[in-house]
Amino acid sequence: MRIDIITIFPEMFSGVFSSGIIRIAQEKRLLQIHLHNLRDFTQDRHKKVDAPPYGGGPGMVLRCEPIFNAVETIKRCSQTSSSTANSSLGESSKTILLSPQGRLLTQKFASKLAKYQQLILICGRYEGVDERVVRYLIDEEISIGDYILSGGEIPAMVLVDVLARLIPQVVGDKDSVKKESFEEGLLDWPHYTRPRVFRGLRVPPVLLSGDHKKIEIWRKKQALRKTKGKRPDLLKKLKGKV
Repeated sequence: MRIDIITIFPEMFSGVFSSGIIRIAQEKRLLQIHLHNLRDFTQDRHKKVDAPPYGGGPGMVLRCEPIFNAVETIKRCSQTSSSTANSSLGESSKTILLSPQGRLLTQKFASKLAKYQQLILICGRYEGVDERVVRYLIDEEISIGDYILSGGEIPAMVLVDVLARLIPQVVGDKDSVKKESFEEGLLDWPHYTRPRVFRGLRVPPVLLSGDHKKIEIWRKKQALRKTKGKRPDLLKKLKGKV
């Protein structure tokens, strides 16, 4: 999978992308990450990528020209460098704007995005981007929650981390990914490890029984209980699908 990130702060990503599961995915050559400085795609000699909004109002808006240039250049270079002559990256590529106005990122949605060969992520900033980018360039707007951040860089990091875990062979135990929270519409069950007793607090006996059927039943009940207590909205969604 290839992920291209367009940002005015490429230096923000170095620590996150050189650690943990994202580093492993890159070392296994299952994930390619390319950072692009939006300022490299402007014709302005001062490398300005923003301007005041027409009609007045507070703040600045990212201009459409450098964003269009960046996306078109990335797509052109991606297709040229594709090793398979018949590979049509255009059909398996998606351009995404990280924006608080976007579709909420969920595990199910992420699983669909993980099937693309290439994702181009545009990190919004300031008051947002020129609306022509939204209407005529991107395929999708994505939000990681109903709150405002300084820009799309942190949401981009979140999205990349979620996707890295879904790429086959990145996580050593593929079953661990399948059984994580949200994969089946429920929160994960409680987990315990050594020691068996800590300050008088004991591991539930069923987990030490060796009876895998009883353990599975216990875990399902605990997942339901956790979901009901912490995220009852998820149960409502599940009921609506039945």
